[in-house]
Amino acid sequence: MTAGSYPFGPPDLLRLHPRFAQLRESEPLSRVRMPYGREGWLATRYEDVRAIISDPRFSRARAAGADVPRMTPLPGGAGSMAMMDAPEHTRMRRLVSKAFSLRRIEELRPSVTTRAETLLRGLSPPADLMRDFGTPLALMTICDMLGVPYGERDRFGGWAEVVVTTTAYTAEEVERVLGAFAQYLLELVERRRAVPRDDLLSELVHARDSERRLSEQELVTFLGSSLTTGQDNVAKQVGNMAYTLLTEPGLYRSLAERPGVIPGAVEELLRYLVISPGLGIARIATEDVEIGGRTIREGEAVLVSFASANRDPGAFPEPERIDVEREGSAHLTFGPGLHHCLAASLVRMELQEAVRALVRVCPDLRLAVPEEEVEWLTTAITIGPVRLPVRW
Repeated sequence: MTAGSYPFGPPDLLRLHPRFAQLRESEPLSRVRMPYGREGWLATRYEDVRAIISDPRFSRARAAGADVPRMTPLPGGAGSMAMMDAPEHTRMRRLVSKAFSLRRIEELRPSVTTRAETLLRGLSPPADLMRDFGTPLALMTICDMLGVPYGERDRFGGWAEVVVTTTAYTAEEVERVLGAFAQYLLELVERRRAVPRDDLLSELVHARDSERRLSEQELVTFLGSSLTTGQDNVAKQVGNMAYTLLTEPGLYRSLAERPGVIPGAVEELLRYLVISPGLGIARIATEDVEIGGRTIREGEAVLVSFASANRDPGAFPEPERIDVEREGSAHLTFGPGLHHCLAASLVRMELQEAVRALVRVCPDLRLAVPEEEVEWLTTAITIGPVRLPVRW
């Protein structure tokens, strides 16, 4: 079977390339050649994607550091929860899951609400919704969760852009930034050792030093990945959702008039929006596994497209339509199974409160430029507006 090259074309804002629909129909498990690494399999159908990410016979640990198919210049490194299998993944998850529990997230909700409304009330039109709202809201929240000083954001705030790059920076530039990032985090860990606080970072330092439940590398890697994704992914999703609400006729106004549907609207936008041009982290088959009528051999890499699965008409009737009151199949954006996103409840809450604050504080919000003039970042793992000029 001939491998197709991925990406199928240049990123098209938040839209799914039509090739995915063709593959779901004719070849739901196909061969693919990524920008970096060797060839692999690509799953595009909801049923197959869900089966693969829930099956322990597909290993992420075996992909750590290997030349697997990927979007980024550097292979994924060992030490990250994302690159662990059970029981190591279970051990790490138990250490941090309490901080991300639904109860803890709900305790944080009032402070996030206040923060979001305060940011918006401090703006004067025209404003850049990315710079002035989405980015500071996301960064403040993840810093608060972890115990990282927000006042030191000049030392780490810009590193996320380089870490999540696909083509904008070379492998050497990424390695250099990662080294500086790790050095900062090591310094922060040492400060918590000297003066512990009531935060997750201090808890993890205690677990490292007193109970030996994780290594120094695992501690630093968890902090770095959480800080990076916690600011980058959430900030971009705030911008993506705001852009979509403002460009889909009547959608923003309907939420301002019916704020009770905001949680459902956020869930639907999480399903609908294609935030990443990539295909996530490769998994390696630990034995021969049959998926969708084909056999993935032991040692072969498989990638899944959550975006394609979320547009599968077999799981979502009229998948190309935004329906804020949609019922039925659950979207796969956060992934089921072992690697279900640890911060899913936090991300949902942040996005709900960001949208709720927008329609409450700025019910007449609109783009300050024609929608085709919005500039997009398309050289990273995740897509989002570079700037989102708005007025009200």
